[in-house]
Amino acid sequence: MCFLRRPGASASWIGWRMLRQVIRRGLQSFCHRLGLCVSRHPVFFLTVPAVLTIIFGFSVLNRFQPESDLERLVAPSHSLAKIERSLAGSLFPLDQSKSQLYSDLHTPGRYGRVILLSPPGHNILLQAEGILQTHRAVLEMKDGRSTFIGHQLGGVDVPNSKDQRVKSARAIQITYYLQTYGSATQDLIGEKWESEFCKLMRKLQEEHRDFQLFSLVSFSLWRDFHKTSILARSKILVSLMLILTTATLSSSMKDCLRSKPFLGLLGVLTVCISSITAAGIFFITDGKYNSTLLGIPFFAMGHGTKGVFELLSGWRRTRENLPFKDRVADAYSDVMVTYTMTSSLYFITFGMGASPFTNIEAVKVFCQNMCVSILLNYFYIFSFFGSCLVFAGQLEQNRYHSIFCCKIPSAEYLDRKPVWFQTVMSDGHQQTSHHETNPYQNHFIQHFLREHYNEWITNIYVKPFVVILYLIYASFSFMGCLQISDGANIISLLASDSPSVSYAILQQEYFSNYSPVIGFYVYEPLEYWNGTVQEDLRRLCSGFTAVSWVEQYYQFLKVSNISASNKSDFISVLQNSFLKKPEFQHFRNDIIFSKAGDESNIIASRLYLVARTSKDKQKEVIQILDKLRPLSLAKSIRFIVFNPSFVFMDHYGLSVTMPVLIAGFGVLLMLILTFFLVIHPLGNFWLILSVTSIELGVLGLMTLWNVDMDCISILCLIYTLNFSIDHCAPLLYTFVLATEHTRTQCIKSSLQEHGTAILQNVTSFLIGLVPLLFVPSNLTFTLFKCLLLTGSCTLLHCFVILPVFLTFFPPSKKHHKKKKRAKRKEREEIECIEIQENPDHVTTV
Repeated sequence: MCFLRRPGASASWIGWRMLRQVIRRGLQSFCHRLGLCVSRHPVFFLTVPAVLTIIFGFSVLNRFQPESDLERLVAPSHSLAKIERSLAGSLFPLDQSKSQLYSDLHTPGRYGRVILLSPPGHNILLQAEGILQTHRAVLEMKDGRSTFIGHQLGGVDVPNSKDQRVKSARAIQITYYLQTYGSATQDLIGEKWESEFCKLMRKLQEEHRDFQLFSLVSFSLWRDFHKTSILARSKILVSLMLILTTATLSSSMKDCLRSKPFLGLLGVLTVCISSITAAGIFFITDGKYNSTLLGIPFFAMGHGTKGVFELLSGWRRTRENLPFKDRVADAYSDVMVTYTMTSSLYFITFGMGASPFTNIEAVKVFCQNMCVSILLNYFYIFSFFGSCLVFAGQLEQNRYHSIFCCKIPSAEYLDRKPVWFQTVMSDGHQQTSHHETNPYQNHFIQHFLREHYNEWITNIYVKPFVVILYLIYASFSFMGCLQISDGANIISLLASDSPSVSYAILQQEYFSNYSPVIGFYVYEPLEYWNGTVQEDLRRLCSGFTAVSWVEQYYQFLKVSNISASNKSDFISVLQNSFLKKPEFQHFRNDIIFSKAGDESNIIASRLYLVARTSKDKQKEVIQILDKLRPLSLAKSIRFIVFNPSFVFMDHYGLSVTMPVLIAGFGVLLMLILTFFLVIHPLGNFWLILSVTSIELGVLGLMTLWNVDMDCISILCLIYTLNFSIDHCAPLLYTFVLATEHTRTQCIKSSLQEHGTAILQNVTSFLIGLVPLLFVPSNLTFTLFKCLLLTGSCTLLHCFVILPVFLTFFPPSKKHHKKKKRAKRKEREEIECIEIQENPDHVTTV
């Protein structure tokens, strides 16, 4: 093979071009041999995947176990809040008691919580008898404790701002904590108590019609998170049926010989059995199921069916006069190189998402399973589906009906039959040669693209509207990207009609004026009797409503007219007088004393802080946390602040954005490698621009659609990177490498070659998402919105934006035109020479 050097071309450019050609042809040769191997041993490649599915499929039923630790799953794995909780727990051992209002400062533990809501315009405080009856039904009430309960009253009316006395309230919240101490037996008893608590609340609601009861227990979040999987079972089956129907219909033709409806159906089933095998491997390796894994079948289907439809398109592009085994090998050579590259991209990006850099366990588990699914998907496509393609090709070569598998009758026989029989049994080419140049041009999608759409989208009058459409798309995307918000609220992962969501909505409406109770832990010895230290404590607690033994003690000393300006007097009065009074005894659990000889010391203590907040309670709590933590390093007082909700909020935004950044880096790295090795550089450049446009579009539009950055949306964004490459890459590379005279002709041929497979796959993908809309779960709503935007934006770019923009910008096709003209001129000169030398053989020439 000889390479002619163009004027001005460098040796290195020619070298890279030669290297790209060699590697690409080497990959095509390998895929061609792989296709020959599958076509020669179809039974083997059909049987092995089926046996693997049977073996691993049983483990799905036998080893299925749901994930029970919701915090481990969705909270950041490595966060400062978990260290703070450990320190707080070591200082103040967990004593979850019915007499402790704030015993949830270390961990929520086992609890029962109820909101009593009065009708509009009524005062819940006037329902004292009903409230007490409800309370006594749970446990005996203990009175006489002075404590802050403002955060337990909702819809409060305070007529006098100076007096601060509550005139009326719309709702009241009561929480009951259980003693467990980490004992397995007591934990089981606590779980039983919570179940009985829920039954009791339902019973009391029937008895008290004058107010409403909304209950919540510790396992409510887990139960309502897992409920999504139960609610989605039937909808996923409906989704599968819709995809099967769409794939079957889109693979059909009027030509009963060349129609491939069963191949479309078998292609979808291939992806299904590969997903079942992947699930079996997951459970065999002691994996635990969680509701976020619901997205894997849709992710795998979007990529797997793309390979199926591309193989069908590759089969249509092969010559009919070849033996069916060679046609299969040619289809593999044409398609499997690109499919191998896109599958590698999926594996790399999700593999990076499964790396230790990912700080959300749910994302990590999802990415690990997705990597296994992609590997099995690739294996099943070229083996199981490839074998199905071999058998279908054999039937076509022997002129068997594509549905009924019977011999297609001759034209003379059909002429004597009714019209309906001719329609069903005719191959559409009875009047022409069987080996027509391109008989698959009659496929309805191919015909529509060739005869109608290609001419319309490249029309000069349509292009300005497409440019305006893209500017609108980019504007909304940019506007949405500026409004991204963290999805640290776990409610976004629960079933939408669940008790947990109802309870959270009521809390947001009536109890958003105050933050959760924040534990303020002083973990080093402190001179509490020092005036400077007292002033520092007051300054740190300013702006909060504080429940503090320090303030109460200072007030006690002032009222009692006792001087305690030194250490011995301060601690002596504290232990022997203050803490022995009934109204102050509960502060004993908030102070840790140590004794060295006859001298006592305060080595640690805790206070309780509650902040005033607005409707956006969660965001303000995060801001409070970010302000308090630096003060612990800047001030002389060493302290930590903690509440169990901090575990879910701590650096959540960084935790969920890291996987998509890692995945984006993986895509960029892969494209850089292919830039130098396999594909034309301009193809990679256009691909990077297209993927960036689609990714930012999905990100911005999902934000405008009220989707936060939680673990589900971040997984969808990783998938968007791969889905866009999967569909844009074949179109772009075919355009860049095309040798037609003009860019318009090149994009037409690209759409005609790959448009059918892209339209088939995206349509099947989007139709399969529709049942998710009817699952009453916030998790599936997020999944539906993100994947709908992914498919729609990809379809918009492949069929509207790229076909227009590629006609404006490089690569130029003029050198191809000059090259063809030069070849034609050279051929004419050779013909003239031959005519002059051989005048008797002009006709032959």
